[in-house]
Amino acid sequence: MNLRDLKYIIAVAELKSFVKAAKHCFVSQPTLSMQIKKLEESLNIKIFERNNKRVLITALGEEIITTARRILQETALIEAIAKNAQDPFAGNLTLGAFPTLAPYILPRLIPCIKDKLPKLRLILIEEKTDHLIAQLKEGRIDAALLAGPIHDDALKADKLFDDEFMLAVSTGHSLAKNKRVNAAELINEPLLLLDEGHCLRDQALQFCQLNGAKEEQNVRATSLETLRQMVIAGTGITFIPKIAIQKSNDAIRYIPFESPKPKRSIYLVSRKTNPRVELMGQLKHIIINSLTQ
Repeated sequence: MNLRDLKYIIAVAELKSFVKAAKHCFVSQPTLSMQIKKLEESLNIKIFERNNKRVLITALGEEIITTARRILQETALIEAIAKNAQDPFAGNLTLGAFPTLAPYILPRLIPCIKDKLPKLRLILIEEKTDHLIAQLKEGRIDAALLAGPIHDDALKADKLFDDEFMLAVSTGHSLAKNKRVNAAELINEPLLLLDEGHCLRDQALQFCQLNGAKEEQNVRATSLETLRQMVIAGTGITFIPKIAIQKSNDAIRYIPFESPKPKRSIYLVSRKTNPRVELMGQLKHIIINSLTQ
């Protein structure tokens, strides 16, 4: 048994295909299949059930794959500790952000990071919050920009800033002339929200439930840009985070809420075991400064 074999079985488990796993691992499919078969024979168990249509993981295989992931994470940690000792601000950094934040913060952030940390190679991932947390805990990414609070003993979360929500309405809407809006004014309005799985949806729903506003059930969007266009078309109203506001469009109005204002808090989240403490601290500093420029 070696680390290469563990990488093979994890690839098959994730991709549910020996052919795809072989491509992912840059080996031929017969080579990968032979190595996994040898591993199964040496352990005298079956990790996978195979047929022409699909690959299934056995009960014992699930336990072995879970352990294999942990071993590879610890191996990666050893390598990270060694690299960090040589230069804490060099090497690769995989940074994640969720879809209603990534397009609006990363273009401002990347030039600042490149300027302040020229030896760092930044790899960016855009995923929903649940996926980013899973990838963090599995060691696939180094850090993520997430809406908090984050309740996980394995993760460390440093607050970066608060992102206020604004009410978005079309310029022809009855609320468009308001300088401010209160929650009571939303009760009979068709409120447009993102689809399931988006943290912005959960945050908006929480505010709505507290204040009696109701979601428009027949319409769901997959992005803020879709919501924005639906508002312009007069389909309804929605919440837009302040960081995502585009002031060049005259067909839409953004109205601040009266206190208490709805908002989301953005955190820089990393594993508590991550040895790159100095880099995480510098990254936090760069992000906060980039937003005040």
